Amino acid sequence: MPLFWKPYKSDVTQLIDELRAKKPTLEAEQRAGRALLWDKPLDREALAAYKQAGVPQQPYVYGTKTTP
Repeated sequence: MPLFWKPYKSDVTQLIDELRAKKPTLEAEQRAGRALLWDKPLDREALAAYKQAGVPQQPYVYGTKTTP
């Protein structure tokens, strides 16, 4: 191992490190954006009603319905 050996850093890692250095609030903004769209409380009753309202799938989806 050479005397002045540096560990390898990929281009993507360098880019992310630069972004974090330029904008320290980046992670907090990302968390706020995620909370805005994804982190929602679940309505358990509505979810249960949705699951009960499902129609069972036919054995062969692309076939036509046959009535006996």
